[in-house]
Amino acid sequence: MSPSTPALHRWIKTDCGRAKLAELQQRTGPANRVRLVWFILIAALRDWRLPDPDQSDVSTS
Repeated sequence: MSPSTPALHRWIKTDCGRAKLAELQQRTGPANRVRLVWFILIAALRDWRLPDPDQSDVSTS
C-alpha cells in the first residue's frame, strides 16, 4: 500500500466500491454518516476474500 492510498482501501478493494466510498464521504449530515458506516461494513465483508489490487505480486520464478 503506497503512502497516498487511503486506509479504507485496504478493506474496500473493488473500483466501484472505492468510487462509491468517495461519493459517500463527500456527503454531510447524520443520516449520510450512518449510510457511510453501513456501506463500509457491508463492502468490507463482501471484499474480504478478494485479493488486494494495491499489493504487487513480486514473486520471481
